[in-house]
Amino acid sequence: MKCFIIKIGGNVLDHPAALEAFLKAFAAIDAPRILVHGGGKIASKIGEALGIESKYVDGRRITDAPTLDLVTMVYGGLINKQLVAKLQAAGCNAVGLTGADGNVLPAHKRPVKTIDYGFVGDVQAETVNVTWLQQLLEGGATPVFAPLTHEDGVLLNTNADTIASVLAVALSAFFDVRLIFCFEKKGVLLDVNDPESVIRRLSRSAYEKLLQDGAFADGILPKLENAFAAIRAGVQEVLIGDAADLIKNTGGETEGTLITNGG
Repeated sequence: MKCFIIKIGGNVLDHPAALEAFLKAFAAIDAPRILVHGGGKIASKIGEALGIESKYVDGRRITDAPTLDLVTMVYGGLINKQLVAKLQAAGCNAVGLTGADGNVLPAHKRPVKTIDYGFVGDVQAETVNVTWLQQLLEGGATPVFAPLTHEDGVLLNTNADTIASVLAVALSAFFDVRLIFCFEKKGVLLDVNDPESVIRRLSRSAYEKLLQDGAFADGILPKLENAFAAIRAGVQEVLIGDAADLIKNTGGETEGTLITNGG
């Protein structure tokens, strides 16, 4: 059976018309599906109003104690519940979750090496509570995940791309999974200034060469890293593309960048 793990973020969450169209397409998918959302720009905007500075390294947020409170409120509250409410209005029985709910995504606080990321969680597919997740899907529910995990009673900020990848890997033993990273561009671009320069297929070897050449902007790197990790771990298909193409990309067509296992 087909299962879609779909991550939404970027400018789509900031534009009501684009978000409404995406959620309508998502609600119409006739297969088990899970939505994972980000919301970094919204968190940064609200944080700025509260005097909380946003700090990033390689596209990943540094999460100190005030920032953890901020992302918990914004990701787990504001964005998550707005998405759930809109999906309910579209006839999709959505259930808003963090990794703490049902102990579905236990994590480990990232150890300090060269960079102290603060309250950031690392997750692995082996620890996903797949049984509980399957029960939700089989019961007709559609999980909507905020990018938060937990360890020892503490919530942890976790990259939404990583959560989507880990869920896809965990469920790939039971479903034919297509993992889709949706954002506002048509796919992975060879030239960030040329919206038409979409790389239609990207192998690991081609990715590594382009990475050495400095072809990728920081924001796309977590998506690519997680895409290749998912492919190596058994996910059948990983696609990075425009949220506006969701109907095509869940209906047997492929628009955007298809990540392949070759090379």
